[in-house]
Amino acid sequence: MENKSIRNVAIIAHVDHGKTSLVNEMLKAGGIFRENQEVQDRVMDSNALERERGITILSKNTAIMYKGVKINVVDTPGHADFGGEVERVLKMVDGVILVVDSFEGPMPQTRFVLEKALELNHKVIVVINKIDKADARVTEVVDETLELLLELDATEEQLNCPFVYASCRQGVATTDMNVPGKDFTPLLDTIIDYIPAPVGDTTAPFRMLVSSTEQNDFLGKLAIGKVERGTLNINDSVEAVNWHDDSRKLTFKCVNLFQFEGLKRVPVSSASVGDIVCLAGNSDITIGDTICAAGDVEALPFVKISEPSVEMTFMVNNSPFAGKEGKFCTSRHLKERLEKEAIRDLSLKVFPTDSTDSFRVLGRGEMHISILIENMRRDGYEFQVSMPKVLFKEIDGVKCEPIDKFVADVPENCVGAVMSEIGSRKGELITMSTHGTRIRLEFLIPARGLFGYKSQFLTDTSGEGIMSSVFYEYQPYKGNIERRNYGALIAYENGEAVQYGLYNTQERGKLLITTGEKVYGGMIVGINPKGLDIVVNVCKKKQLTNMRAAASDEALRLEPIKKLTLEECLEFLNDDELLEVTPKSLRLRKIILDHTQRGRADFRRKNEID
Repeated sequence: MENKSIRNVAIIAHVDHGKTSLVNEMLKAGGIFRENQEVQDRVMDSNALERERGITILSKNTAIMYKGVKINVVDTPGHADFGGEVERVLKMVDGVILVVDSFEGPMPQTRFVLEKALELNHKVIVVINKIDKADARVTEVVDETLELLLELDATEEQLNCPFVYASCRQGVATTDMNVPGKDFTPLLDTIIDYIPAPVGDTTAPFRMLVSSTEQNDFLGKLAIGKVERGTLNINDSVEAVNWHDDSRKLTFKCVNLFQFEGLKRVPVSSASVGDIVCLAGNSDITIGDTICAAGDVEALPFVKISEPSVEMTFMVNNSPFAGKEGKFCTSRHLKERLEKEAIRDLSLKVFPTDSTDSFRVLGRGEMHISILIENMRRDGYEFQVSMPKVLFKEIDGVKCEPIDKFVADVPENCVGAVMSEIGSRKGELITMSTHGTRIRLEFLIPARGLFGYKSQFLTDTSGEGIMSSVFYEYQPYKGNIERRNYGALIAYENGEAVQYGLYNTQERGKLLITTGEKVYGGMIVGINPKGLDIVVNVCKKKQLTNMRAAASDEALRLEPIKKLTLEECLEFLNDDELLEVTPKSLRLRKIILDHTQRGRADFRRKNEID
């Protein structure tokens, strides 16, 4: 039976192609907001970190009533590092809206998410967004999208997908470029006409696959998923089983049941085939579980989430400043928090190490793990992390490493600098094309070659370049890549940085700290462009004499410091360094703080290499 009153659709696209803005306009067209209601941009990005960074990190659900049909919409992240969020929610929908920028066209993540949707045989509606751009090339982008569908072996029906042309900034959409749009209703009409209604037997025993979970302060853990068959009522007894774990079995009662309406969750007494619901009743429920009617238990297969490619070590803070700024500082706190995150985020893996104070954390990329670090420090955690490293694999006896497909859109005069830098990082150019006044370069490059490259890329392109990457495949090890060509300025002793000491230190390189900041021996206080690590004394005070000019101290002018962000700190790290993370501070440091011991360790390491 078809439930013709429901359509379930996910919005997928490359980062910054306008998914969340598109959902905003769909909500407006569906009459979710009052006429006089003030609506903020990207209303679905409810997380503080999402709004600060301008990216979607977690997939979110909403629903629109239009012409008597309920359209359940799932907004997904566009960054490659959060691809796991996209992969699992695609099981919850019957079709996707692929958003493509009218200038950039299909990008690496566009290919990745579209491939996952086609594997599930979902119907696709293509939205060419930002048609109001001055350099929009709509016709070419339509052709590029069709070529991508052909490359991914789309069926004939998927190739004949409808195209909608939209401008989220102007709030208009149209199915014909020659007919200007007035509002966003053409997209909603296309969804109702083209996306299939969910199909299932309403009289069969209840079954639902959990595609997402949320934590609620009052209700506990909420399981979110689409009802595959049957009907669920409040207080019904259900059982949860898992496709990948035969021993896992939970029996509980459905205590609360919610459906999405606009931006709110609305309590309901029952749910049937095709409904996307939130269910509360057991705190042990996890993503991938199948919730079944009691006595009729059968696990549904869950999509295999792509493997992580980057690892970092999280450890208890053991610096001289340990425990001064954080609320949760022990290994127990760190272990509980990481394990809790691994349950919610299936792309994240946490493993113990030989030490009880440190844990291996595996993720999809630097940004994936940096978002976890930022969330933890905002929650009051204090810890240390090591340099990001890629995960190697042995395939047929050969050591292999993850290779990324890297795409850069740069001005013509910057092509040489970008190609030179990527070449030094073992990158191989595969295509080069012209888009107006800009050049698009596509490379295959080892994932470790992109560590620390973002700031260099922005420098090489004078801030005008756009870069993105997505995992491509594992290939044989490409050889050694120099991680950085600069050194560190390392504090000599514990104390407080003073103007006189900083003034003498800034001649050696760029400072990372300013007057009055507390430092400890082994802490990194600056960058040395010459590539060597130098020990400096930023706590050194000027010797006092009985005869001194009044204005002598005023001549000590300090240059502006370079304040590193969390991502820049992770890019800076070398294999003998750590990043100390607290709710208030980010401090770079050497693993061995004592200068003499560090010198001996370096000497031994060099002798071993020789």
